[in-house]
Amino acid sequence: MYKVKYLFYGTIFISLIFILFTAGCSDGDQLVDNEKSEVKDADGNVYHTVVIGTQTWMVENLKTTKYNDGTPIPLVTDNSAWGALSTPGYCWYKNDKSSYENPYGALYNWYAVETGKLCPKGWHVATDADWTALADYLGGNNIAGGKLKESGTSHWKTPNNGATNETGFTAIPTPGRQAGGQFSDDTNSYSYWWIAPKKDGTDPWYLSIYHNSTSISKSSYIHWKVGFSVRCIKD
Repeated sequence: MYKVKYLFYGTIFISLIFILFTAGCSDGDQLVDNEKSEVKDADGNVYHTVVIGTQTWMVENLKTTKYNDGTPIPLVTDNSAWGALSTPGYCWYKNDKSSYENPYGALYNWYAVETGKLCPKGWHVATDADWTALADYLGGNNIAGGKLKESGTSHWKTPNNGATNETGFTAIPTPGRQAGGQFSDDTNSYSYWWIAPKKDGTDPWYLSIYHNSTSISKSSYIHWKVGFSVRCIKD
């Protein structure tokens, strides 16, 4: 009799716990959990995300071929045509999507970044303030690069100084496209990402990380036509 009584009350207790748990997990809570794990762009590409401090970053470089309103971004393969651009354009490294879409992502000129529509809605191209906050959280510019870089030499050139990827950011080297349309031949020494918007109303800025350094650095670039990578951060 006592066993039946305890079993009865135990069943009720478990049922109440289940009801309270499911009541506390609203659709909004589930959405937050999903957003912490992945996000999709206008093409349907899936990106993993990582929370670093108070920021949520994409783990992969952007590779969308459409703006977040569904409008196609012009694909420009010809070197001369790329060099003549004064409007948005993107490309794949060496014009070889099958080989370089993963893991490098696409290369975008500044005009494409300037539209403000590259990243999925609710996300944006990382700003100077975003990168500064990230570096400060990681202990400063001099050591932040090592904590962001993918460890080992699967992608990075030796020596991949100080690379721990303890943040999960998984920075890999990213080849670029020059203002005249030529592609860089160096695929494993550095990462370049656009910084948006223009800093202090001057020329566009970009952030760089190198294989032989633990630091990150920011520089301005007079050529808006170069093709660099893009990392998105949540609004």
